[in-house]
Amino acid sequence: MQVKINSSNITGTGVTAGSYTSANITVNESGQVTSASNGAINTGPQGVQGTTGTNGTIGVNGAQGTQGVQGTTGTNGTIGVNGAQGTTGATGSQGTTGTTGTTGTTGATGPAGPGGATGSQGVQGTTGATGATGPAGPAGATGPAGATGPAGTSGSAAAIYDVVTSSTGYFDLPTGTTAQRPASPGSGMIRFNSSLGYVEWYDATTSQWRAIFQSASFDVEYLVVAGGGGSGGNYGGYYEGGAGGAGGLLSGTLQGLSTNSTYNLTVGGGGAGGSQFGSQGSNSVFSSVTTYGGGYGGGGSSAGGNGGSGGGSGWISAAARDNGTGGGAGVYPGSPYLSLARQGYNGGAAGGSANGGGGGGGAGAAGENGASGGRGGIGVQSSISGVSTYYSGGGGGSRHGSGSTEGGGGGGLGGGGAGQPASGAGSGTAGTANTGGGAGGGWNSSGSSGTNGGSGVVILKYPSFYTPTFSGGLTTSTVISGNFKISTISLGTGTVTFN
Repeated sequence: MQVKINSSNITGTGVTAGSYTSANITVNESGQVTSASNGAINTGPQGVQGTTGTNGTIGVNGAQGTQGVQGTTGTNGTIGVNGAQGTTGATGSQGTTGTTGTTGTTGATGPAGPGGATGSQGVQGTTGATGATGPAGPAGATGPAGATGPAGTSGSAAAIYDVVTSSTGYFDLPTGTTAQRPASPGSGMIRFNSSLGYVEWYDATTSQWRAIFQSASFDVEYLVVAGGGGSGGNYGGYYEGGAGGAGGLLSGTLQGLSTNSTYNLTVGGGGAGGSQFGSQGSNSVFSSVTTYGGGYGGGGSSAGGNGGSGGGSGWISAAARDNGTGGGAGVYPGSPYLSLARQGYNGGAAGGSANGGGGGGGAGAAGENGASGGRGGIGVQSSISGVSTYYSGGGGGSRHGSGSTEGGGGGGLGGGGAGQPASGAGSGTAGTANTGGGAGGGWNSSGSSGTNGGSGVVILKYPSFYTPTFSGGLTTSTVISGNFKISTISLGTGTVTFN
């Protein structure tokens, strides 16, 4: 409740004119308001909200009254519970479909009418699934060969096999040098070797490249050199030793050798040195070719020995010495030793009053007489190995010189050893190994032996597409030079087979 107090009845009371809500007012006996204050609003508990009644009919709107003073807002009452929703009615069942009537018979086809204009093309339908592949039809007859197309560009390697062709042209094989052979070849690979000039294939069984065609017979070039002779030394107080002769030497070509045949090989060793006289060198052999070891050098009071080339004489009797006799004979037509194809020359005789030993014979010349220590005979030059080399030089005779310091005889070109000079006692210089060189003569006033001759060698040159197989007991090496292989046999006895 709101009370409005005006100023007419509160004069001198101290009450302030105004409106008071829920006012507490005190009035005296004169009717004056002596005190006024706002009172508390007592709100009772809100009752339970009743159910909403049905809406009445809307009455006619009355005239709008003046707006009253807005009262304080009361607390909201609790919201009533919503009523339950009614159930939906069931749908009625669908009626049954009537039976289809029977199809009538098709009438006879009328005559074809005139063709209508072609309609526009319809939209293309989707592609159907691919049907199963039908059985292969019979092969058609081979058509005529087409013209040869232009050469294609070089592509990667491809396997070509089981191909039949009626071409009368050519098949272009891979071409390359020997150095360009595949690093890891497989058996049956075929190529043209431009270094050797023939078609070759790889044989994995022997790890060798072979020519497609190999004749059953072929030729072999050879050099066969026997061992050089050993030299003599001081014997019986006679000082000057003779030099060893060079090993016999033969070169040439053996024709018509056969594959899978066996051929003998022997490399002759050098003869040993001795005091009275040395030893003859050993023979060398290749197939039917035999060369004879070099003759030994004579020691004090001994003549030189016979051999492929004769050995030089040592100091002998005064009569023989002064007449220049005592050198050994070599092998040559009409030789007193062996009358065969020439393999070497005679050794030199003993010296005169100077007491020099004779030089050994070489394959190219005789040894010198020993007046000043005879020089050995020169050997023979050969290029079969690919390098021009002298073989089978005679050894040089020793030199006494009645106490002088003159040198001994020089060895012949081809591995001949030099003779011992008078400047010091010694056995002379040995012949060079694998040349067949003769040993140089020894000298010593108190007795000495000579030295050894050089060992021989066998060198074979043959077409490179043949492969040699050497037996055990032989020391060999093989190189390729152009279209040929060159095998050097430097030691031993055995056999070789070519395939």
